[in-house]
Amino acid sequence: MNANSPEATPGPERTAPDAAAAPGRIVLLTTSHRVAPGLLSWPAWRALHEADRVLCADGTHPQLPYLREAGITVAETSPTAQELLDVCAGGHTVVVVATGEGEPPLTEGLARLAGSGRVAMPELELLPASYDLPGARLLDLVQVMDRIRAECPWSSRQTHEGLAKYGIEEAYELVEAIEEGDRDELREELGDVLLQVVFHARIAEEGRPEDGAEPFSIDDVAGGIVAKLIYRHPHVFGDATADTPEEVKEHWLRTKAVEKQRTSITEGIPLGQPGLALAAKLASRVRTAHLEIPLPPGEGIGYELLALAVRAESEGVDPEAALRAAARAYRDAIRDAEG
Repeated sequence: MNANSPEATPGPERTAPDAAAAPGRIVLLTTSHRVAPGLLSWPAWRALHEADRVLCADGTHPQLPYLREAGITVAETSPTAQELLDVCAGGHTVVVVATGEGEPPLTEGLARLAGSGRVAMPELELLPASYDLPGARLLDLVQVMDRIRAECPWSSRQTHEGLAKYGIEEAYELVEAIEEGDRDELREELGDVLLQVVFHARIAEEGRPEDGAEPFSIDDVAGGIVAKLIYRHPHVFGDATADTPEEVKEHWLRTKAVEKQRTSITEGIPLGQPGLALAAKLASRVRTAHLEIPLPPGEGIGYELLALAVRAESEGVDPEAALRAAARAYRDAIRDAEG
């Protein structure tokens, strides 16, 4: 072996009565790039400190500076499966700090040796030193969006105003996937809606100095909604109690009213939404506020649709969803007639 081989790395020697015959132990240490380097589990640190040899094929591995700071000698080498067995001979323990690919050539070589039946194999252990928490893949999305914004000729020129129509389109496609009951499509459309959020947040990081607009990031967006959810759920994060969905809604509306300080129940209702949804939202606000407000007098289809939307809302029916369902039935009838 050359100077960079595992044998060239000094380490503590352990003796046992049958040390010469003991095949030893190999620990494949895996880490997640989504967790800050150096934040390893206690079993991982213990294995590293107790090992006779610690090897890593990647000299730029982000964990190496932290391992060395902890006093662990790491050999930057990529042994073959047979070389690794030779290092383990005599009952030694070798920890291999895996690269991002998980060392497939090494693990495949060990599998071939084990399958041959001619080699006394050391004990093999896969030890996750750090692993992803729920939501960790969102970090990947943020990093990918950063690169796309910087390097893609189309994405680098987009603005909030230019992307607005895509947000509407993706929201409608999400609703369609839900109503169709297609879970594969639902997963994809949720990703498309999430992309819009991350894209707008990435653009907002750059700010608009000419307009005096302060920049904000996806962390500011997430932090804002986290604070809002905690504030509006005092029955979960505080001392309030709520045993029914109706009581939960009362908490939500009460905390929202204090938060927004609105002077009219119509504030915050976007007038650009579809007409039936707009009418139903207004009716919902009136009903929730326990107000008795008659419908405005008037004739024509618009007033008839308004009355139908208010009636649907009072009966717990989403008029937009109901009309879409009827429209789908109409579409099927058209196709039948065409066929």
